[in-house]
Amino acid sequence: MFVRYSTALLLILGFVVIPLLAYVISRWALPRRYGRKVGVVLSCVLMGLTGYGLTFGFEELEIHHVEYVSSDLPEAFDGYRIVQFSDIHLGSYTGRRLWVVERAVDSILAQHADMIVFTGDIQDFEPSEILPFNHMLSRLHAPDGIYSILGNHDYAVYQDADSATKRANTQLTQQYERQLGWTLLMNENRTIRRGADSLVLAGMENWGSVKRMPRQGDVAMTMQGIDSTSFVIMLQHDPSAWREKILPESHAQLTLSGHTHGMQFGFFGWSPMALFKEDWGGFVYEGDRALYVSTGLGGLVPFRLGMPGEITVITLRRK
Repeated sequence: MFVRYSTALLLILGFVVIPLLAYVISRWALPRRYGRKVGVVLSCVLMGLTGYGLTFGFEELEIHHVEYVSSDLPEAFDGYRIVQFSDIHLGSYTGRRLWVVERAVDSILAQHADMIVFTGDIQDFEPSEILPFNHMLSRLHAPDGIYSILGNHDYAVYQDADSATKRANTQLTQQYERQLGWTLLMNENRTIRRGADSLVLAGMENWGSVKRMPRQGDVAMTMQGIDSTSFVIMLQHDPSAWREKILPESHAQLTLSGHTHGMQFGFFGWSPMALFKEDWGGFVYEGDRALYVSTGLGGLVPFRLGMPGEITVITLRRK
């Protein structure tokens, strides 16, 4: 399966194909007296950037502090703080990289948030990838709890196995998340109270616009029992569901997603993914309703260049 060989493909592209192409183009486009030298230098730079992205770049981490302002927010929740992390892909942190996950846990705890949410893709392929990190991830705690949803990788869709094995592994992934002390929301919602005020956290299963992605998300089921006047925060792994499902089928004021990884490649906070997808990272608004897309912590391919791993601290403000 293509996904399983994505790291090998990156190595071939980054160390062979792209540098060679840059060299050939330089030789062809530039005068002979210095075209070869430019080609050699450019090829070496590209290989160096690939090497950096596979080592130091993949270990970089940034804490982003953002605010969401809404007139619908109950007064008691003005200043409420949520830490979001996403797309940790634990299978990519083997061997010497265990410390990267430990640092992420320490960084999340250092924010002293009211709530922690994880927006999917805890694994690459197998639920067994979670087990070496149990002692780290189970340290996470917050006054109002830790809530999670499933990402596309958490449904075992990329495993080379029969359907029964995939179903069993998907259930095992869910079991392992719950054993961490997290509340896994499967088209469900929970009410958080502050005195007479409350907000609702709704967790929708994955729904992707690409048909090969899991489409288990059900907005109506997720919003069941929620009053139309409630302030709702929706968790949905794939941001494409925001415009296609969440905006037209719910009144959720704020949606938190991941999935894109910001292509794990960017320049000064901008990713080439912006050329193809509007909702690839950060805040997107439709009126007062907003989507925040985390560019994630890790990745199936252990490579990041100009797009560090992200932990987001979201502070709710009443307008």
